Amino acid sequence: MTEPIRSETEIEVRYAETDQMGVVHHANYIIWFELVRNHLFGLADFHYADVERMGYLLMVTGVQVTYRRPARYGDVVRVSCWGERLGSRWLRLAYEVRKGDELLVTGTTEHVFVDAATRRPCRAPDSIRDAFRKLAGLAPGPPKAPT
Repeated sequence: MTEPIRSETEIEVRYAETDQMGVVHHANYIIWFELVRNHLFGLADFHYADVERMGYLLMVTGVQVTYRRPARYGDVVRVSCWGERLGSRWLRLAYEVRKGDELLVTGTTEHVFVDAATRRPCRAPDSIRDAFRKLAGLAPGPPKAPT
């Protein structure tokens, strides 16, 4: 097992993302999580639209956010994401938001693979799971039996 691959992006906090006190509104962190999560999927050679074209959806089933310190209008923050856990039907991603070396926010999102036609949870196809295993720093799955 190796270290998980991280996706990072810098965001300059816009005025529209803040509340009356000039502090980033709590919901915007979840939007930032989605932005960096999509970048992470790109590192796995799977744009989310590709997953959908294959007939699958990746449904968010949980979000956890811990707010430690506020980001404010004009701050430049670095949002990072990495694979934390991976099952046959689900995955959990972890996030950090930092201003310089200062940790502002941590969080996780949990996702389940869903068959787009039936809208029911399903096992992720091996090609997608192997890509996410690589991102999470895990060895690829067992070799497939010859057919």
